[in-house]
Amino acid sequence: MTYTVLLYSDDPQVRDRMRQAIGVRPAADLQVEFVDASSYIECLTLIDTYEIDLVVLDGEAQPTGGIGIARQLRDELEKCPPIALVIARAADRWLAAYAEVDATLVHPLDPVTTGATVAALLRGRGSSQ
Repeated sequence: MTYTVLLYSDDPQVRDRMRQAIGVRPAADLQVEFVDASSYIECLTLIDTYEIDLVVLDGEAQPTGGIGIARQLRDELEKCPPIALVIARAADRWLAAYAEVDATLVHPLDPVTTGATVAALLRGRGSSQ
């Protein structure tokens, strides 16, 4: 099965690092395709337009950070996809908890940890559908 993963960051290099850390096969039994958003509006438009299976948000994005978007998605969407938040400092995990994200990843992204986290979130989504 192929899952759609939304990558959000205003920085194309950060989105590329997310994409590389996740890979098109985060696990042997999972395949992903990516859609990219570089702005808050693009992010919301893609969520409204596509069936997004996982949202990966850059907590450091400007002017709208991933923490605020995560919280908004949780508050406003009846069926919110799983959300992974990428933060710059492990000490910011409390912000991720406030945003009610499903997983937190810390820069620099480790491909093994990132792949395992993404695979777990996607498997969880597949079993709940």
